[in-house]
Amino acid sequence: MDKSLAIIGASQLVTLAGPRRPRVGAEMRELAIVNDGAMLLRDGRVIQTGVRREIEPLIDADCEVVDAGNRVVMPGFVDAHTHPVFAGNRADEFEMRAEGKSYQEIAASGGGIRSTVLKTRAASEDELFVASRRYSEWFLRSGTTTVEAKSGYGLRPEDEMKMLRVIRRLGEETPLRYVPTFLGAHAVPDEYKNNREAYVDLVVGEMIPQVARAGLARFCDVFCEGGAFDVDESRMILQAAQAYGMGLRVHAEQFSQSGGSRLAAELGAITADHLECAGASEISALKSADVQPVLLPASVLMIGSRRYPDARAMIDAGLAVVLATDFNPGSSPTPSMLLVLTLASTQMKMAPAEAVAAATINAAYSLGLGDEIGSLESGKRADFVIHDCNDYRELGYFAGIEHPGAVYVEGRTEKGETER
Repeated sequence: MDKSLAIIGASQLVTLAGPRRPRVGAEMRELAIVNDGAMLLRDGRVIQTGVRREIEPLIDADCEVVDAGNRVVMPGFVDAHTHPVFAGNRADEFEMRAEGKSYQEIAASGGGIRSTVLKTRAASEDELFVASRRYSEWFLRSGTTTVEAKSGYGLRPEDEMKMLRVIRRLGEETPLRYVPTFLGAHAVPDEYKNNREAYVDLVVGEMIPQVARAGLARFCDVFCEGGAFDVDESRMILQAAQAYGMGLRVHAEQFSQSGGSRLAAELGAITADHLECAGASEISALKSADVQPVLLPASVLMIGSRRYPDARAMIDAGLAVVLATDFNPGSSPTPSMLLVLTLASTQMKMAPAEAVAAATINAAYSLGLGDEIGSLESGKRADFVIHDCNDYRELGYFAGIEHPGAVYVEGRTEKGETER
């Protein structure tokens, strides 16, 4: 049995305690902060939170005590959209974009997703694991304790399964929590470029059943966009996954009004992700079905675009907005939710409190884990971070700073030294 742990001396204990559902509207600014806060943990779960004078009398002689040193304590970030397993990188494309080529131009000339597919297919399972384990350390260092993790760089049965096995192994052998998503419909691979229908049939008839039988994915995603999969193709794939009990997620409206948002609403998807080109009608469709928007401002920044999603309109419409990094080797090579907080406020005009709610409790609900993580409340898993600042607003304000001083997953420190 784990020893008890007490955290005392938090300048702000950002609990995000509240209703047992995603936060919408004005609720996204209500972080349930306890000043001079403290927290009692046992067996990796939160027992009680409160002001220091309430918690200290509950601390017994066998309890380890960590003094937060008048710093912010808050839930670990939940990154609800990542592509964290791949071989190689695309630094050459980063340079090409700096010289004026667009993301779409690079993809059309043989770069982009297809470039990573070739490298990932050539890598062994162990090689992929070693590379991806390094990235897991980056996430933890940035204060992230849970990631949604997509496949999608294999694009044939054996390589998609290989990626999903690596994701499972990462969840077993690293402190970071992984939530697996099958994304065989990320792009049409070169060998099927003249027979798209056959590739859709492969995804529907072979990949999805294999993944489901092996229990390797909780969700299925599809890139619904010109040059990837149209609405009809996306519907076939998502309905097949739904029949096997997978939750649905959709890459929607990234580069055009592709119909992905309406499809997500039609099928009752959990999330629609990207949404840079979503307008009032798309937002209305998402609201009608309570689909959570997952916004990825770092990918907008990194491809050199200026078209950010209309976060304010989504919040005003009552949608439970989520923020995520879209960590991947091409369009968003950053694992930093701290950068995402900065972009959310500076480019999408989200209040710092809204951004924190979107990166924690709302993200947790988008993964079906809102009853377990995303806030610091009695009974929940003790995933939290001690940030080297006195006010949570500093997380996005002091940009480019690695704020986490200590990161805990289920009550165990995974980064930083405890202070006794």
